Amino acid sequence: MQRATLLYLIIYIFFSWSLASQNLSLNIKGDNKIETRTLDSIGYLSKHPNYQSISNELDSLQNRLYRIGYIENQINASQKVNDSTYEIQLQLKTLYKSIKIYYDNTILEPNILKLVSSHVTNSYFTLNLDRIETTLQLINTKISERGQPFNKISLFNIRTEPNQLLSAQLKIEQQPKQRQIDKIEILGYKKFPKSYIKHYLKLKPNQNFNLTELKKKTANLKNLRFANEVKPPEVLFSKDSTSIYLYIEKKQSNTFDGFLGFGTNETTNTIDFDGYLNLKLTNNLNFGEDFKLFYKSDENDQKTFETKLTLPYLFKSPIGLDLMLGIFRRDSSFTTTQQAAKTNYQINTQHQIHAGILATESNNLLKNNNTYIKDYKTSFLNFGYEFIQLNSFSLLFPLKSEIIFDGNIGKRTQAANKVNQTLFNLTASNIFNLNAKNSVYLKFASSLLNSENYLENELMRFGGINSIRGFEENSLLASFFSVLNTEYRYQLSNLIYIHSVIDLAYFENKITEIKNKLFGFGFGFGIYTKAGLFRLTYASGKDENTAFKLSNSKVHLSLTSTF
Repeated sequence: MQRATLLYLIIYIFFSWSLASQNLSLNIKGDNKIETRTLDSIGYLSKHPNYQSISNELDSLQNRLYRIGYIENQINASQKVNDSTYEIQLQLKTLYKSIKIYYDNTILEPNILKLVSSHVTNSYFTLNLDRIETTLQLINTKISERGQPFNKISLFNIRTEPNQLLSAQLKIEQQPKQRQIDKIEILGYKKFPKSYIKHYLKLKPNQNFNLTELKKKTANLKNLRFANEVKPPEVLFSKDSTSIYLYIEKKQSNTFDGFLGFGTNETTNTIDFDGYLNLKLTNNLNFGEDFKLFYKSDENDQKTFETKLTLPYLFKSPIGLDLMLGIFRRDSSFTTTQQAAKTNYQINTQHQIHAGILATESNNLLKNNNTYIKDYKTSFLNFGYEFIQLNSFSLLFPLKSEIIFDGNIGKRTQAANKVNQTLFNLTASNIFNLNAKNSVYLKFASSLLNSENYLENELMRFGGINSIRGFEENSLLASFFSVLNTEYRYQLSNLIYIHSVIDLAYFENKITEIKNKLFGFGFGFGIYTKAGLFRLTYASGKDENTAFKLSNSKVHLSLTSTF
């Protein structure tokens, strides 16, 4: 008896499970063959696990038909063909292709409607029916940007017209008063410089509230080296005020950069060492200021010292100030001192222009009367433009793009002679990301000195790790030069990459009448450690008239540390 009961229980469970798991079939037909083909082309789910799923699919299909233009579609009949098949008779009726929407042009400007409609008058505009939803969202967004985030928009009095046309009235319920920003509160980094809120983010009280623009502006905090946005801004609406809360954190932004280079001296057949120190202190006084200290000593017995101070948004104005002092000494030949004072204006978070003065004084240290090394002074009017786009989420490549143009117009005074001169410098670089691991880095740098005659101690110096690699630091003198640096980079991980080195250069020296092409080839790698970004570059250089020699190769080591 117990065995028979157990058998019945197993059979009951098996058939119950089989029925529960059986799929239900849905078949939808139109009023005629054309409507049936239309329904099949739109598509619907024919297999369902239960009755509720069938009901949901019908609702979804009808909503899709409404959006297409079958606004009068209706279910005429439903039939259960058998235990698992249901047949629905759905009538599509008229397909309405467009709608004429009447509006109040004192509330909604026709220029806004021209973004979505090709036919706009002062009283109505026409749309394809499938664009109604996106158009109403756009209109709602545009009204919100005027400081009315709580407006309501709807269509009413919808009527059918001849020629498959609908008409409707647009209703906009607006707030009686526009919302304006009353207070901006910073959470997290309490000492964040207030001038950056006003001039960098372009946020200030009494502006019309616009949530979309607010998020765009605060997202620009990622372009700051010393601060970052923790999360999107929040808004507190009260009856009479609107308060903005910005979540900002302070970042480590001081950097120490240096390198050590060595190579074989062809004359003495000994190893020569060179290197530099580049210290940058940013926002240590919570003012957004920059202080740079640069020192370089290279294998040609040349020493460079440079210091620069940048003070942004002086006296809460959009104007900043740059002060620079540079000293260069070449063995016992000459020294050159440069001083500059520039005012800068931040157009937006990535673009900046500047103007100022640049003065240079050079002294001949040689006892004999050298023909091309003389005492001289120059005074220039300076102007320029700067574009910088950071890649703040990358430890290996924090700078995405850069364009720096610097122009100088003035005179050189040497003895009793005055000569008009112009000096132009251009640097542009960009990282082209091929995919997550592969990228191509290009950098172009060019300088041009225009003058009636030239002195050796005023010529531009280039060559080395920050110029054309495979050559000694500052070993090349030119009145004009252009350098193209290229690297193919492959990231082994988020902290390690390897790269190629292919550098090309062309330069002219008006004193020696030399015109030459230079080439640098090699490889390198970078690794981000606890101490900072460590880089090694091996490169060999040649000109167009000589062959490659491994003995002329240069090895450059550098370390960039953030603290």
